[in-house]
Amino acid sequence: MAGWLKQLRHEVTDFFFPRTCMGCGKVGDFICISCSRKMSRILPPLCQRCGRPESSGAYCAECWGPKSSLDAVRSVFIFDGIVRQAVHELKYRNLRAVSGCLAAFMSRYFMEYGLTGDVLVPVPLHEKRLRERGYNQSLLLAAELSKQLSLAVNPLLVKRVRNTGPQARSSSVYERRVNMEKTFVCTSGEAAGRDIVIIDDVCTSGATLESCATALKAAGANRVLGFTLAREIYHRS
Repeated sequence: MAGWLKQLRHEVTDFFFPRTCMGCGKVGDFICISCSRKMSRILPPLCQRCGRPESSGAYCAECWGPKSSLDAVRSVFIFDGIVRQAVHELKYRNLRAVSGCLAAFMSRYFMEYGLTGDVLVPVPLHEKRLRERGYNQSLLLAAELSKQLSLAVNPLLVKRVRNTGPQARSSSVYERRVNMEKTFVCTSGEAAGRDIVIIDDVCTSGATLESCATALKAAGANRVLGFTLAREIYHRS
């Protein structure tokens, strides 16, 4: 009965407030098939660790030396155009309904490239930021992915204990990583021996994912994959 009522609510909402494509304005979905084909996908060959385009298909120059708690990072799109607009609508304009559409792109990528994991863990917001926004966009994506991939999601496994400023305000990768140090803690022993997939909307420098992975590895996680809808592609400093 609950499922039927939920479907009816969605149908009524779509009737009075039809979904329109963010790219062309066509009624039907937030991103139509035609516009989705124009979105900038991140395709192999990639750096085996950070997931940035890398012609050798091995580690990129930045990943050869530094030790990382992340076993790999993978992202579906470059953060530009329609993807950037969709993330901004989800994150700042309360368009929570777009999370299902965006998660569908992620789930197809996850299956196509044979990604694996035992549990999905959304990057948590600090309590203050969560009160201000009213929801965690990464949790919305993880919840949709959980349904589409039939994987468990645990939004409470990691807690953000420092209210760091937006990463975009940091001018370098080093500053971002320093800014994110000791930002997260693992809340239980459930990470021990498990393969964790950290879910976030955008990977900028990887500092947030790295900090989250460090907390999970300290709690005994076996393998940690960072998985995001999109990522910034820029020259590192």
